[in-house]
Amino acid sequence: MLLVVDNGSIYTSDLVDFLKEKNFLFEKISPYDLELELLEKYDSFILSGRRKNEKKINEINSKIIKHSIQNNKKLLGICYGAEILSLTLGGTIRKLETVQKGIEKISILKNNVLINKKIKVFESHGYEISKLPDLLISIARSTYCNHEIIQYDGKFIFGTQFHPEMTSDGKDLIHEFCLL
Repeated sequence: MLLVVDNGSIYTSDLVDFLKEKNFLFEKISPYDLELELLEKYDSFILSGRRKNEKKINEINSKIIKHSIQNNKKLLGICYGAEILSLTLGGTIRKLETVQKGIEKISILKNNVLINKKIKVFESHGYEISKLPDLLISIARSTYCNHEIIQYDGKFIFGTQFHPEMTSDGKDLIHEFCLL
């Protein structure tokens, strides 16, 4: 079963609507209500974006990431979810001078199981991954962002700097992730 960790993004409802429309079996829960000892019952995780930075949310999402890595479970981090994936593994993020918002075309840099064509995605973020840790590889980029899609080398653990739940190309990516 898939667990959607709702970190407070205004776009999480679009994600949930898409998963319902496609009849994927999932649960949605706030990190504050999540009982970490129950992570074993899930085979995959989606970490949503967020509205504000909170230490407790960061700690919980990092524990989910570590659990996914150690137990070989699928994970998709969206926007903040990609950033906390990078931070958890030793990468860095940086604040942008202006918020990146709108439709962006991204190019695929490396063959992967999620998407292998140029896609249009929706950006809405004030931070971005600035340096990837050694275990993460960049598999897609745009004109403004070098790490649009990242992957843990050799695992089904991904992050998207953009919000895939907001475009049809992005929804295709989510669909492929859920079918892995």
